[in-house]
Amino acid sequence: MLGRFLLSAPPARTINRFMSAKLNFSEHLRYARQIALEKVGIDGQEKLKTASVLVVGVGGLGSSLSLYLAAAGVGHLGLVDFDVVKKSNLHRQILHTDEFLEASKLDSAHATLKARNPHIRITLHNVRLQKENAMDILGGYDIVADCSDNFATRYLVNDACVILGIPNAYGNVYQFEGQVTVLCHSDGPCYRCLHPNPPPAGLVPTCAESGVLGVLPGLIGILQANEVLKLLLNIGRPLIGRMTLLNALDSEWKNLTLPKNDDCHLCGKSPTIDTLIDYEDLCGTAPHISATELKTLKNRCSSFFLLDVRRADEAAVVSMGADQLIPVESLPDRLSEIKATPNERIVVHCQTGLRSRRAVQILHNAGYPRAVSLDGGILAWVELQTM
Repeated sequence: MLGRFLLSAPPARTINRFMSAKLNFSEHLRYARQIALEKVGIDGQEKLKTASVLVVGVGGLGSSLSLYLAAAGVGHLGLVDFDVVKKSNLHRQILHTDEFLEASKLDSAHATLKARNPHIRITLHNVRLQKENAMDILGGYDIVADCSDNFATRYLVNDACVILGIPNAYGNVYQFEGQVTVLCHSDGPCYRCLHPNPPPAGLVPTCAESGVLGVLPGLIGILQANEVLKLLLNIGRPLIGRMTLLNALDSEWKNLTLPKNDDCHLCGKSPTIDTLIDYEDLCGTAPHISATELKTLKNRCSSFFLLDVRRADEAAVVSMGADQLIPVESLPDRLSEIKATPNERIVVHCQTGLRSRRAVQILHNAGYPRAVSLDGGILAWVELQTM
């Protein structure tokens, strides 16, 4: 009898004592262990249900962050991305599976997140975030989580957040190291306080170029999600004016103090930036072409000059049949040897896309305005051919 009593549902009047108007019975069961926390409770869970968070990038960082925000009951998630799922994504981007290879990352993310929590609302922004659309997209959310992997987007998100007055839960990973902080809060610095000027194009490699330990974006993305929840619930001590660093190889955690820069041109005492600018130009992003677009050019027999900027020993291992090979290190001194004409379309490639972007900047400065870099380099080309 006792066992049957314990397994049976409590009387309706008992349930109603702990029910809220904003949470249905299924949600009460789903979030019960979180509601049990004194610092959350029903009121906190209701805050999460009515909150909205924009996730910029659903790659490695965005995967774990959005999964945990969905599981925690954040009522409205916005997702910004325009890429497709690649096999090389799958070791770290846990939102996606083989089922969605070459499909939109947003479609893949939507399916996974809805399966995780059918109670949440998801808005998909299948666009490249640019100055023309950033204010409209970010403006509808309480918090932004920057999970991007390039400087142009980071500066764009940062500037829009400051102008709109929206906190930015920022994360970044490189090989075995990661960092997380809260930027653009009224009590702390923005990204420009830390990095007033972006580095030259191609100087800092992406995950595709330098590699990344698969679990690292998961760890950092979860820390970003933790900051988002603290901000939404107004609990704990968010990483405002502080940054947490992780060295995954040594399992070492460090905390740095990040002071607000009173001379910052965006959020300082006398700001000079009050509108968004062309961030592709700001960050020196080299014009580029995808492997798919290059394949289309070849299929159409369109004319272009293929320049390989790797070393000769690399080209001996795998080649795309380049028209000319000039290592990027010697390119500034060998510009006179280039067989392409100044007005000819030049597609520059290396192994992963890092050196080719640097080479394109050199070519543009030397009077070759139609030079473009092959995204992902020869590795992306080989992967495309094997699909």
